[in-house]
Amino acid sequence: MRLLFLLASLALAVPAHAAELKLATWNLAWLTLRAFGDPDLPRGLPVRSPGDLDLLARYARRLDADVVALQEVDGPEAAAKVFDPGTYAFFFPAEQDIQRAGFAVRRSLAATQNPDLEALDLHPRARFSLRRGTDITLQAGGQRLRLLSVHLDAGCRDAALATPGRDCEQLSRQAGILAGWVAERQREGIAFAILGDFNRALSGGEDEFLRILAPAGPLRRATEGFSDPCWAGARRPRRFIDHILLGGAAPDWLVPDSLRVMVYAERDPAWRERLSDHCPLSLRLRLP
Repeated sequence: MRLLFLLASLALAVPAHAAELKLATWNLAWLTLRAFGDPDLPRGLPVRSPGDLDLLARYARRLDADVVALQEVDGPEAAAKVFDPGTYAFFFPAEQDIQRAGFAVRRSLAATQNPDLEALDLHPRARFSLRRGTDITLQAGGQRLRLLSVHLDAGCRDAALATPGRDCEQLSRQAGILAGWVAERQREGIAFAILGDFNRALSGGEDEFLRILAPAGPLRRATEGFSDPCWAGARRPRRFIDHILLGGAAPDWLVPDSLRVMVYAERDPAWRERLSDHCPLSLRLRLP
């Protein structure tokens, strides 16, 4: 396994080519403007300070992505604390969950929001429900690209999907729902990508989750063959649970060796709660 490593302090923004898109996914770990002790938040969840939000905003500027799939963000107002709303438009699902999956899209790009993939939220009336998928279509360089931001069920990172218990069963059901979405995109004949926090290590093409998706159409997992340096420290390299899956014509557009992880310069473990326990993952597509 190759260790994919990019120090944030050295990750200088490089303008994208006119026919090149930088796509990213970033779980921002309970990014909300609600006050400490809000009854809709988990008990004891720390609140970020204005300085923490400013630091996240600096990382967002350094990331300089054209499209960022967001997870665990409490809507556009919270997203605007990290991403400049003058530069980015925000797309979120029509649900009231605090941990929403959405998008920040550079305003110079034409994007339209499609109906939410509601089926991914298997328990929409639960206090801490699962999350819908946010589905957008991007127009760029004369091409159309369909994008889906997801945050799947946690608790079945490595286990067999048939393992007794709710989490693996639910993740298996969500895989089937995603397979249906992929099959629809194949019939549509459009390039597409699924980006986000899968909460699954996806260890190779034999992973059960990927086997459920496979009949719907070929997919390329951008993280395949790499290890995640995010908060790895002196430990062994971590396996990715954040992924970008490319389908349709999109795998042919992937710029070789463009996969990057922006690792935070802050090393103290206390920063995991002040920033995020996930780092931004990005790649580049060169549109024909």
